[in-house]
Amino acid sequence: MNEASIPFPILPGNWLGMIGGGQLGRMFCHAAQSMGYKVAVLDPDPHSPAGAVADMHIKTGYDDVNGLAQLSGRCKAITTEFENVPAESLRTLAAASLVRPAAQAVAIVQDRIREKAFIADAGVPLAPYAAIHTADDIATAPDTLFPGILKAARLGYDGKGQARVVNREQALQAFADIGASCVLEALLPLASELSVVMARGADGHTVYYPSAQNEHRDGILAVSTVDAWPPALPMAAQAAKAAKAALAIADGLQYVGVLCVEFFVLQDGTLVANEIAPRPHNSGHFTMDASISSQFEQQVRVTAGLPLGSTASLCPVVMLNLLGDVWFDPATDTMRDPDWATVLAIPGVKLHLYGKAEARRGRKMGHINVLGATLADANTAAAQVAQVLGIPFQS
Repeated sequence: MNEASIPFPILPGNWLGMIGGGQLGRMFCHAAQSMGYKVAVLDPDPHSPAGAVADMHIKTGYDDVNGLAQLSGRCKAITTEFENVPAESLRTLAAASLVRPAAQAVAIVQDRIREKAFIADAGVPLAPYAAIHTADDIATAPDTLFPGILKAARLGYDGKGQARVVNREQALQAFADIGASCVLEALLPLASELSVVMARGADGHTVYYPSAQNEHRDGILAVSTVDAWPPALPMAAQAAKAAKAALAIADGLQYVGVLCVEFFVLQDGTLVANEIAPRPHNSGHFTMDASISSQFEQQVRVTAGLPLGSTASLCPVVMLNLLGDVWFDPATDTMRDPDWATVLAIPGVKLHLYGKAEARRGRKMGHINVLGATLADANTAAAQVAQVLGIPFQS
């Protein structure tokens, strides 16, 4: 699509498209609708969280030619909510609409082998790794990759398609279980994890949110902690280094949209890139209540070609991820409603549920942002929320 053929910016009142019907798409719909846009969502699930709130839900597969034509025929610009949208579908849409992010960027990020090679080429440090296509690749992998973690090259998320392996025998078994190409990464001595959520416009202008300190459990993000970031002050050295690395990645991808780069901080202070998410990210959910412009508003702005919004912090915040486990009584293992009344009585609590009809263990059902005048205040309130809901938490 020649961008000059579409009047820019695309103003409120027009249609924007979303591929994917999950909770990220739902929050995009809310942000776009609050700004006066109508949203068409393409997703095969008739009960998808985004489809339930969209102005139009095209209930078909991501590679359905007729559905794609219907979406691009209505929407001048289209974005995505998850990285496993077929890149070919994005190329098809790009013939008639602006697609942000573009197919070539998504194609790199949705394949871990290509992603790792790209990060290395961008000059950003990452964990030692090897591409594993056959059992022979495990046999010839360097000894320094053990102990390690074997990750499926495609379609893995939230710890799925991954296995920790101590030796080659375990790696061979895990490779057979996964049944597809993988990357084998060395396990590193981690001190912490952080992420950078950013937005990059078509003109290359980029804005960053303050980096989030993250805690994962069983491969799923559990807690993100973000101190207030006065825009008049420079970022801390480590955050600035992470932002610079994320910018190198975004520029190298020629990326247009909202992007998250996850980093490991090693015990010696070294920063290494872990993964790229070509979309809004769980670790950016804090922006919905603690930033002037949320990551979803930024996605709307970028998609429509509007100026990027301010990423300035309003206050410190702790984000708690809510999995379906919260709906199960730990004493009886039976389902019941969480004690939302007690939770919402705690000062600073903002509850976000995703409209999913069925709670299942390990399923993302929502999140809570806990705001505070200071980070200590936010942590204290978050600990109270966690105690009510039975969520492990250490401030």
